[in-house]
Amino acid sequence: MNIAAFDQLWVYLSGNPLLSLLITLVAFAAAVRINRALGGSSLFHPVTLSVAMLIGLLLLVDMDYATYFEGAQFIHFLLGPATVALAIPLYDHREKVRQLLWPLLLACIVGIITAVGSTLGLAALMGAKPETLLSLAPRSVTSPIAMGVAEQIGGIPSLAAGLVLLTGSIGCVVAPWIFRVLKVRDPAVQGFTLGLAAHGFGTAHAFARIGAVAGAFSGLAMGLTGLLTAFLLPLLVRLVGMG
Repeated sequence: MNIAAFDQLWVYLSGNPLLSLLITLVAFAAAVRINRALGGSSLFHPVTLSVAMLIGLLLLVDMDYATYFEGAQFIHFLLGPATVALAIPLYDHREKVRQLLWPLLLACIVGIITAVGSTLGLAALMGAKPETLLSLAPRSVTSPIAMGVAEQIGGIPSLAAGLVLLTGSIGCVVAPWIFRVLKVRDPAVQGFTLGLAAHGFGTAHAFARIGAVAGAFSGLAMGLTGLLTAFLLPLLVRLVGMG
């Protein structure tokens, strides 16, 4: 194929929204293969790798995000059903959830306060601007909720989404080490901790590396944290006069 024919093909493909869907799926498939080749290291999580590849590709072909998202929105839409589907393993372990309901709620509230307080405190000490602080605040919840909360309280949704990905990656890397040091062996506790601190990344890690019980409790923590953060964080921001 000569260069002119290739250019014509690229013009046709770049105008088709399904191209974004295709390159997203290819990037993720490649990232999964790379992650497996590296021994499944959480440091090179498939989502993080695929995001890096997609950013590089979009810069290379000079495609803006709005054009890319026209096709990628099909995958974005599936985030909702995928999140709701986490209720299935949770239902299977509903008796254990019922027994631990109040400790879990308390742990969730303390976790949210700790995450938001420590993040804002450290960032403020380092001289972060108010807009950056408001983008950092919802970093420990799943991306769609974090973006919505950040926009509501005056932060930058795109920055919040990036911070969520970074938080999830770090959480998956650090959590196994913390479990070993503190001798935490209960899969329910491990899963709930991952869901609380590392949201979707932690839930995927819990299902893949620990088991169904950990995955169920991680999904519960992710849902509770997102729900409580969406309601409480805007109130806290107004209370301290940041919003």
